[in-house]
Amino acid sequence: QVQLVESGGGLAQPGGSLTLSCVVHGKISRIDEVRWYRQAPGKERELVASSTLAGRPNYADSVKGRFTISRDDPKNTVYLRKNSLEPEDTAVYYCAASGLYFEGSSVRKFVDFWGQGTQVTVSS
Repeated sequence: QVQLVESGGGLAQPGGSLTLSCVVHGKISRIDEVRWYRQAPGKERELVASSTLAGRPNYADSVKGRFTISRDDPKNTVYLRKNSLEPEDTAVYYCAASGLYFEGSSVRKFVDFWGQGTQVTVSS
C-alpha cells in the first residue's frame, strides 16, 4: 500500500526558514504529481505548491518567491523549502500525491493520497 508521511514542522521565527519533507512509502513505481496544502485555524485549506513530472512547479501567490517545492524521486521524497516565513504561514501543512505502485506483479495507480499533516508555527 501507499502511505505519505510529512515531517519537518515546528516553531520558526518570522523571517526564518523551514524545510518540510514528505516521504511516499510503499513499493512506488513513480510519483506523477505532488501537492502541498496548508490549513490555518478557521480558514479553508489552501493549495500552496504543486509539482508534476512533466511541468513546472506552481505556487500560490501568497508564497511565490518564498517557497520552493522539489523532489528526490529515487528517495520518493518531496520537499517544501520555506524562506522568509511570516506569521501568516502558520498552519498545518499536508502533502498529497498521485502515481503508480507495485502490487505483486501488477502496477496500480494511487490517486490523491494524503499525509497526516505537520504543524508549522511562525512566531517571535
